[in-house]
Amino acid sequence: MSAMKEVKLAFIGGTGLYQIDGLEIVDSVDIDTPFGKPSDNIIIAQLGNRKAAFLPRHGVGHRFLPSEIPVKANIWALKKIGVEKIVAVSAVGSLKEEIQPRDLVIPNQIIDRTRQRQNTFFGDGLVAHLGFADPFCKDLSELLYTTVKDLGYRVHHKETYVCMEGPIFSTRAESNMYRSWGGGVIGMTAIPESKLAREAEMCYALIALSTDYDCWKEDEEDVTIEMIIENLKANANAAQSVIKKLMETVSDEGTCACQEAAQFAILTDKNLIPEDVKKKLALFYEKYWK
Repeated sequence: MSAMKEVKLAFIGGTGLYQIDGLEIVDSVDIDTPFGKPSDNIIIAQLGNRKAAFLPRHGVGHRFLPSEIPVKANIWALKKIGVEKIVAVSAVGSLKEEIQPRDLVIPNQIIDRTRQRQNTFFGDGLVAHLGFADPFCKDLSELLYTTVKDLGYRVHHKETYVCMEGPIFSTRAESNMYRSWGGGVIGMTAIPESKLAREAEMCYALIALSTDYDCWKEDEEDVTIEMIIENLKANANAAQSVIKKLMETVSDEGTCACQEAAQFAILTDKNLIPEDVKKKLALFYEKYWK
């Protein structure tokens, strides 16, 4: 595993993200975690002198519902191989007229409407409370926005991502309610990814691919899976271009507040934390227990 420590950047998204001209697949990492297996093997790819990890969120062949994704295992596995920065790619519906299908969005806020998901590494005798006022890494999000803009794609910044449970889409009443809240886009996967990445002290930013107008826009055809797939295919080239550019430009150096997010968050006396919990989370917090 030590050879993987140089991989500090990861992309979470669809299985086709790493099918990029000039990108060489150099490894496929099958890893066990205290939280079970990740969604799939982690692909290590190289572009020039830079390496990045790619993890298909729903598994190869799209096997996991949004609420079934083993997010704890995914985050733990990426941390284990040395990843410090995660860029997530996610399909979304638009809640605003100006965010058109096939536009790209870099959100800076999130509303959690999930109900069934395990969204923390803590519990079982370990109590902590982390800040989440700004759920996406500011530095990484700004770099992502600049990269997309410089490549010439239509992109929106500082929008709110509404994360719903799924897998069924919104009712029209729900869609209009989210619009009244100021939602910009709606998806099913940024929770608990963003929360668990923060707890793991990893930078996390999201590039959202708009595929439709959800169902609020009554002069538009209601959202269908066929529509989403068609627009997703159109967005794939944009996402791959952004990934390639990021691999060339993102720095491995420097730290931000994300990477010390849990420094003062753990409240439980270290002598009272159950040993099995300590063992599971030593990858993240052992530095605070020494």
